[in-house]
Amino acid sequence: MPKIAEIEPTPNPNAMKFILREPLTWGITRSYDHPDQAQDDPLASRLFQIEHVVNVFYVDHWITVTQDGKADWQELMRRLAVPIRDAPGADAASAHLAEQAAAIGTAGSVSEADRERIARINALLDEQVRPYLQGDGGDLYVVGLDGNTLSVHYQGACGSCPSSISGTLVGIENLLRQIEPDIEVVAA
Repeated sequence: MPKIAEIEPTPNPNAMKFILREPLTWGITRSYDHPDQAQDDPLASRLFQIEHVVNVFYVDHWITVTQDGKADWQELMRRLAVPIRDAPGADAASAHLAEQAAAIGTAGSVSEADRERIARINALLDEQVRPYLQGDGGDLYVVGLDGNTLSVHYQGACGSCPSSISGTLVGIENLLRQIEPDIEVVAA
């Protein structure tokens, strides 16, 4: 059972980041924008049962919960702490799932050239962008690449933060233009 080590506000006033002493997963990101998406996830399902919860995002040693802006954070945090503390920690099965997820990578109908482009883009995002987003209780993943248009999806606190769609998106596009001069980045 994870113990909450710390609770941090995020730049998004409607999201709070819970830092845990034990991991919930081993590198597997769980992100839900709606209760229906969380049906097979006991922790996320319990969190969505709490009034005002609109997003659940977690990986490893932290979980970010986003509310609709109508709840008092002090009361809501007390209610959120119960299912978080009751959640099972990461185990060998989680580690196995992480290995499977890594093996899948960017399979599908993506050309070899685009796979290489996405790999370079992800490497730059891993180095220059994701650590900051994760520090603020969020993340992003690459949804796809269509010509020179890169679609990204914000997760956790970043998903509903106004600065993600404006300033951060422009910053990411400018950064990626160092390796892809004609790229356009859009939020999906």
